[in-house]
Amino acid sequence: MCRKWVIFLKEQLIITIGREFGSGGHFIAQTIADKLGIELLDKELLEQTVISSGYSEDILTKYDEKPKNVLLSRRIGNYSNSLEENVANKVFELIRAKAQSGASFVVVGRCAEHVLRGNENMLSFFICANKEDKIKRITELYQVSEAKAKDMMRETDKKRKTYHNYYSDIKWGSSLGYDITINTSKLGIEKTADALIVYAKVFKNQ
Repeated sequence: MCRKWVIFLKEQLIITIGREFGSGGHFIAQTIADKLGIELLDKELLEQTVISSGYSEDILTKYDEKPKNVLLSRRIGNYSNSLEENVANKVFELIRAKAQSGASFVVVGRCAEHVLRGNENMLSFFICANKEDKIKRITELYQVSEAKAKDMMRETDKKRKTYHNYYSDIKWGSSLGYDITINTSKLGIEKTADALIVYAKVFKNQ
């Protein structure tokens, strides 16, 4: 009887996920982490870790993943008085440390594909969707009107884009910055997650 042996050439797998608001990016990140049996570093977990390092919850709520206020910020050497920048750099340190530990994980947002650029164990995905599908998902998920959903989508994506483009030399959502850019309107959110899981497994086993 012939036995087939599966050899995992990569012991570590890191998946970074950028996402448009309403595209289902966080759900996809959670699904990938659950089905691959690896940790999810999302907003809640990262903020808890940063708070435990000395930042208050109020500061995290106000400044995490927010663009730097250039007019109110000053830098002298390595010191910056920008709370937005200091919080961002702390989060980046945590992501780098997690990667250096050898752990496998999924991380949502936080310019992670830029922070970990060059890591041979990393895959980077960007999740988008058609405007109508995003609006529908936002109205259902947050129980808001269509007009409010449009405002939330516009404001959130503007903040994410500004934040990302400040720290990265590749534009937010550009195909140049990610291994895969995928539209969840084509397959639906769950099947998109399944497709990305297949891709990740092939990558890990090559």
